[in-house]
Amino acid sequence: MPRRLPVDPIAEAKRQWIAHGWDDAADGMTVVTSVIRAHQLLTASIERALKPLDLSFSRFEMLRLLAFTREGRMPMASAIARLQVHPTSVTNTVERLARDGLLTREAHPSDGRAALLVLTDAGRQRVDDATEALSTVFRDPGLAPEDATELVRIIARFRKSAGDFADPTPVPDPL
Repeated sequence: MPRRLPVDPIAEAKRQWIAHGWDDAADGMTVVTSVIRAHQLLTASIERALKPLDLSFSRFEMLRLLAFTREGRMPMASAIARLQVHPTSVTNTVERLARDGLLTREAHPSDGRAALLVLTDAGRQRVDDATEALSTVFRDPGLAPEDATELVRIIARFRKSAGDFADPTPVPDPL
């Protein structure tokens, strides 16, 4: 763990932004910088938990996504859409997982252009072990439960306004 700094560098940066005449951008700078720093801290915790299992978080997410399906299989295009990352990143992740024997690629039964990703038994075991390891991180992310709930709500509002997702269409009542 790095040495604690005697002063919050983000608060000091805000002071400097204001002192140099960027008052109108200082609050936004602190939001962006704070979220990025929080991301770095959480990522470090995740990496420590997954390192013994030779997984990155992106590799874990792919395996967990497949493990959540009924049959451990999913079209590659569906995985790309759900993981919300660039297709090239998903392709690289899939190649590494396939090379390690944690998933396979199969031809789609009805679409000759598509591929199905299929979780192997070794992949299922690895993702179950990784999920257990990450559960220690997720059980205590370093926030009080009410703060965690409020933070998730705030970020969800931000994500929604940025176009990350839409509210689901209401299902009509049955007749």
